[in-house]
Amino acid sequence: VSSVITESIFNDLLKHRNDAGCKAKGFYSYDAFIAAANAFPGFGTTGDLTSQKRELAAFFGQTSHETTGGWPTAPDGPYAWGYCFKEEQGNPPGEYCQASSQWPCASGKRYYGRGPVQISWNYNYGPAGKAVGFDGINNPDVVANDATVSFKTAVWFWMTEQSPKPSCHNVMAGGWGPSGSDTAAGRAAGYGVVTNIINGGLECGKGSDSRQEDRIGFYKRYCDILGVSYGSNLDCNSQKPFGFAAQSQPRLIKTVV
Repeated sequence: VSSVITESIFNDLLKHRNDAGCKAKGFYSYDAFIAAANAFPGFGTTGDLTSQKRELAAFFGQTSHETTGGWPTAPDGPYAWGYCFKEEQGNPPGEYCQASSQWPCASGKRYYGRGPVQISWNYNYGPAGKAVGFDGINNPDVVANDATVSFKTAVWFWMTEQSPKPSCHNVMAGGWGPSGSDTAAGRAAGYGVVTNIINGGLECGKGSDSRQEDRIGFYKRYCDILGVSYGSNLDCNSQKPFGFAAQSQPRLIKTVV
């Protein structure tokens, strides 16, 4: 991954992450990102160079939307302000706790959005922690205190299939193709399906959506920096979300804008 995302490119992608107005100033480091990337074989290294660049642009595009501090007239444009936040902004509702025998919530702990992908809910913190190597149930705060762990939760989500959804990695690396039911639902390979995976129940199948457009804006900027074309099917305007069950469950991440 470091051969595609050099430290110089990382700093260009996330140009204003360390500005004084960004609450995550000094948190998201290049070394932490590379350590997390290297912990997941195949991430950003699958397929030809075009596929690798698109996957990494897509990863940063989606996570930048979730952590953006940009606004329409921001210096260098709104898409130069990813990774300004490491914790969900506003007043997160409740504890993000869903009754679970496998991942029971710990007393006094809150499972609101943290890190690049804004991982949320006990049933995500538990398995993410198990996969990454921390106690996600009893120590969810580590995601906002340890940059490497924080990046690892984001890459873990990116690489992990959550049926009926494919993984974001498989979509961007070319390992997923639409089934007959996917085609009937308007889903076709491309960046739009990644948005559908992450927040399809709220953003997809409803025509143009400002949150979608923000995700696409970041992705295009990053593709331009990496010198790669965007590919097709960037939006999910006409895509139905994945499965009724997926729509009815609380989403993995919480948007900060």
